[in-house]
Amino acid sequence: MESREAGIERLYPKITGRMSARYYYLIQLRKQLERVIFLYVRNSPHQLLADYGCGNKPYEPLFKPFVEQYIGLDLAYNIKADVVVDPAGIIDMPEESVGFVLSTQVLEHVEDPKAYLKEAHRILEKEGKLILSTHGYWMFHPDPTDFWRWTSTGLKKIVTEAGFEVVYFEGILGRSAMGLQLFQDGLLFKLPKPLRFILSLILQPLIIFFDKIITAKSRNEDACTFVLVAKKV
Repeated sequence: MESREAGIERLYPKITGRMSARYYYLIQLRKQLERVIFLYVRNSPHQLLADYGCGNKPYEPLFKPFVEQYIGLDLAYNIKADVVVDPAGIIDMPEESVGFVLSTQVLEHVEDPKAYLKEAHRILEKEGKLILSTHGYWMFHPDPTDFWRWTSTGLKKIVTEAGFEVVYFEGILGRSAMGLQLFQDGLLFKLPKPLRFILSLILQPLIIFFDKIITAKSRNEDACTFVLVAKKV
């Protein structure tokens, strides 16, 4: 996951900037993570957070002020990783050694999601929290692989079967908004670079409009991305 863009571009995208095609989506993802921090992290006694599949640690600025230690876990090729995950997926850390595992847009890229979640469960303290986001609908984006997409019930099922209790679950970009996002992306890379910004400038406001008129219940059932918090049981 080392190729992920720098955190500042993900956290605070500009409609006129390099991430304009992801403008609304990235803002909503950041807001969901900020809400999770407010509800579950800022006053928690669990103070060691492991970013599992950390890439460039784009969300470190959000979480680090609220924990005593923020460490990145990734494969050996990622020079920004503090702890190495071996090719078989085993984390070089003892059992029950962290309070939080953060996993943002990683689960769809791992070859064996069940093993990945099992390792997250192993290193978490009792009642520690898994904070996870992954895609429902999204374009194919290998980094270096891309294997999975999830329904809301399917994601809850695999997390629960790994030994967790889901305590928070929210969707980002409902079906109609995500349909427009996919339409935009289907055209975007066929256009010369100077025209891509213009397409994004036209479609991002429409994506915002259609996402605002959908019910929260519908979005949580069927969305572009899901954000969840799950407690180790």
